[in-house]
Amino acid sequence: MFTGIVEAVGTLTALERKGEDMRISVNVGSLDMSDVKLGDSIATNGVCLTVVEMTTTSYKADLSLETLNKSGFADYQVGDKVNLEKAMLPTTRFGGHIVSGHVDCVGKIIDCQQRGRAFEYWVEIPQALTKYVAEKGSITVDGISLTINALSKSSFKLTIVPHTSSETTISDFQLGRRVNIEVDLLARYMERLLNGNQENQEPESRLTLDFLKDNGFA
Repeated sequence: MFTGIVEAVGTLTALERKGEDMRISVNVGSLDMSDVKLGDSIATNGVCLTVVEMTTTSYKADLSLETLNKSGFADYQVGDKVNLEKAMLPTTRFGGHIVSGHVDCVGKIIDCQQRGRAFEYWVEIPQALTKYVAEKGSITVDGISLTINALSKSSFKLTIVPHTSSETTISDFQLGRRVNIEVDLLARYMERLLNGNQENQEPESRLTLDFLKDNGFA
């Protein structure tokens, strides 16, 4: 589990195809690796990845076909920057929101405007996911916990302050860039709780005695 508060920006140093899967190598930049062990999780641009090899300055992780299909990793290249966050501890300050590291889709930057010292980005996502997005709610974009400031039919607006730009990969965002999106986990659970019983109920039959009489069967 993560909070969406980026701890460091790393760099992809290798992407090795292994059949339909991939193994990546990441230079962790300023991320403290002193408490990381093999098998630990590190959110890498919002994707929860398991450390399979490591040094004091880097780690390797495997990406399944499912991860490649649901995230932007299929398009990444050596030298690309990635946002990094170690899994949270019970004592961690909860500065963002609950983030699982399970990406829902890949969104696209469709507009960018400077407003004073801040930048406004509009991000397009599949319309089927917009029901989980609420104005002033939280969303994770490339592993960053961000606040939604406006909505349209199939996109949402982010307002990014200078500190967030300087501490993450957002300063590299350009029109057309594909970004990893994870919607608010609580919204998904809420939907399941509200709709779960309806999904398990047998559909009500429309075949009644009156129907049979009206159509000459009784």
